[in-house]
Amino acid sequence: MSDSKAPIPIAFCITGLQPGGAERALVQIVTRLNQEKWAPVVYSLTGTGPLVADLQAAGIPTEILHTHSTWDVGIIRKLARKFKEQKPVLLQTFLFHANLAGRIAARLAGVPHVVSGIRVSEKRKNGHLLLDRLTNRLVDLNICVSESVAKFSVRQGKLAESKVTVIPNGVDFELFSTAEALDLSPWDIPSDAKVVLFVGRLDPQKAPGDLLTAFGRFAEQASDFHLLFVGEGPLKAELRESARQLPCADRVHFAGWQSEVPQLMRAATCLVLPSLWEGMPNVVLEAMASGLPVISTDVDGVSELIQPGEQGTLVAQGSPAEIQQALQSLATQPTLSSRMAGSAQSIVKKEFTWDSIAHKYERVYEKILSAHD
Repeated sequence: MSDSKAPIPIAFCITGLQPGGAERALVQIVTRLNQEKWAPVVYSLTGTGPLVADLQAAGIPTEILHTHSTWDVGIIRKLARKFKEQKPVLLQTFLFHANLAGRIAARLAGVPHVVSGIRVSEKRKNGHLLLDRLTNRLVDLNICVSESVAKFSVRQGKLAESKVTVIPNGVDFELFSTAEALDLSPWDIPSDAKVVLFVGRLDPQKAPGDLLTAFGRFAEQASDFHLLFVGEGPLKAELRESARQLPCADRVHFAGWQSEVPQLMRAATCLVLPSLWEGMPNVVLEAMASGLPVISTDVDGVSELIQPGEQGTLVAQGSPAEIQQALQSLATQPTLSSRMAGSAQSIVKKEFTWDSIAHKYERVYEKILSAHD
């Protein structure tokens, strides 16, 4: 690395800045970089979002490129022009479209080094794995969020093992562990109710319909439980209609997107993640930090956080029956659930704070740059 005392220009590129897991991770990493050493700029391909305010509050320059489509090839030249102006020595990208556009734009602009983030085991047949493999020669290193994602990227994605490493997601432990419980009465949830919480995109990947089906059956014997969906997505209308058909319809609630996730978790009884695939879901780490019992499908990354019966409950993907059974166990064994939640909280505090994760990213950047001094 250079001996210059001037901060090193570094670029971060992501598809958008709506508050998803990858987007929040980028903000947490960038805002924790040592700004005496690094001069970061964040580029968002598709538009602004609530997270821009967090970047601005931390003094991080943010460029919104306003592409109309994630497949608009014109964004590559636009991004390349921005890189030529900034002259970063390293580019870190997050999410597929930013990974693809960023690495090509970096080559056009002469950016010396590119690091890509791989956040999920992509199991849709959409050509993403092929395009990622074909352009990976432009990448110095791929950072995967879990060992499961790393193995998938080598085995199914056909990436070189030497260009794959693992840095997990993190969590703002103090924010989640000390939050005040939110008043849920705006969604007609009584103060003494027990609440099953879902936080995430209402998308087929997250399989929220499996949770709704499971809750519909579980609720027949658990009249004090309510279900709260927090998030937006393409399945929202369908889920609302399905919920209306249930006998417990008055106990199923849709809050839309909410910024007060820590407070929601502190008000809930448990979190359920019914996803069909993941990478290392932030929402599970956040629930663990909150001391909230977790029921999750046994998807990539989660098994690296939770040992069944020790820190939470794992169920099979696509199995509402197993989710229902897990909810019944939680309802009848609250002491066990509380013990598992406490164990999970201790692990997160020790191993998954964002400060430690951001430091690991810094070490990667330093290693890449020092190897080419």
